[in-house]
Amino acid sequence: MRVINRHPGPALRLALALAPFALVLLAYAVASDLRLAVNPADKLLPAPSTILDTAAGLFTEGDRRTGRILLWHDTWSSLLRLISGVGIATAIGLATGLCIGLVPHLRAGLAGFVGVASMVPPLALLPILFIVFGLGELSKIMLIVIGITPVLIRDLSQRVLDIPREQIVKAQTLGASSMVIALRVALPQILPRVIGAVRLGLGPAWLFLIAAEAIAADQGLGYRIFLVRRYLAMDVILTYVAWITLLAFVMDWGLRALSRRAFPWMEAGL
Repeated sequence: MRVINRHPGPALRLALALAPFALVLLAYAVASDLRLAVNPADKLLPAPSTILDTAAGLFTEGDRRTGRILLWHDTWSSLLRLISGVGIATAIGLATGLCIGLVPHLRAGLAGFVGVASMVPPLALLPILFIVFGLGELSKIMLIVIGITPVLIRDLSQRVLDIPREQIVKAQTLGASSMVIALRVALPQILPRVIGAVRLGLGPAWLFLIAAEAIAADQGLGYRIFLVRRYLAMDVILTYVAWITLLAFVMDWGLRALSRRAFPWMEAGL
């Protein structure tokens, strides 16, 4: 039997999925042991036990000055910015994508502009956003919106264009208006893709959020990472990085579960 026709069983599939993570952890543990053996005071690769102890403290111990558990406070601040930015971008992307995909005049006027806008590096606009919107929450949210909205628009408008023309013609034959076609024909077919597009946009959204918080913020996950880097507190940095990764994974898993539940006819394989 050819290897492309062989499929692992449940147990083997789980083992294969966990193997890369185990190898990464093993490689880190070995590298940490080697460095600490040469220099016990080395801060670059702290021992796994040190990271676990630090993580336990970050999740449970309050700040000496304020009494707040900073990790939870930073998490709430970052998630609020992220969800706000992604939510606004999704609403704009969905509405504009529908319009571009269905209305030829809007497609002729906006498709080229959106294509060019999607090529602009969002981080290059960060100083402009700080000047225009200030150093508060709005500039950070706007960076996420500007960063992922053009890509969402291009993706969703193309999905609308991929709808068979026969469906549009039949709806018009039955007397449907343009608004009815958009809401009853196009929208239900691209909603599964909206979730898939948001899942793909979460990675860049986290990047833009961390970058904005690192430059101008007084709370947030990105702010904390760049604050402690000056002290070479790698145990704190690695804990925050692992926590951000877990949050991103949970959000992606939740969106995938939502897609499967809301649209069971679609294989949400993204």
